[in-house]
Amino acid sequence: MIKAMKIKYLLPFILLFTLTSYSQGHKEKRERIKALKVSFITTELNLSSEESAKFWPIYNEFEEKEFALRHDKMRGLVKKLDASDIDKMSDKEALNYLKEFEEAETKLIQLRKKLVEDLKPIIGPVKILKLKKAEDEFNRRLWARYKKGKE
Repeated sequence: MIKAMKIKYLLPFILLFTLTSYSQGHKEKRERIKALKVSFITTELNLSSEESAKFWPIYNEFEEKEFALRHDKMRGLVKKLDASDIDKMSDKEALNYLKEFEEAETKLIQLRKKLVEDLKPIIGPVKILKLKKAEDEFNRRLWARYKKGKE
């Protein structure tokens, strides 16, 4: 019941953010999304002020590194690949691309493992599971709002 009430109060803020964010710059959008995510995760995990003080620096560092890997490395690889280029690639070139993708994916997995290890003594395994669930729920809602705006 309490969780439903939290979501009920948080949802209008997410909706308001999504609607107003279309007219803002990319960086401002990211900052606003981040602020909403912080609020959502803090609420979902029910972090104490002591937990919050230790949790957020670790989580923020993780997110920065994850974003850099996904945005810079992986997106850069995808942008380099044109469909016509793929058909012209040798097996050796294709293997090199695959190796780069695999390395980036491995780094993402390593980052997540490090996050879990760093957070265990701070918030414990139950809240780490709640974190994963909260991240997924936040992203699902954000994606749904985005898609709704595109219709």
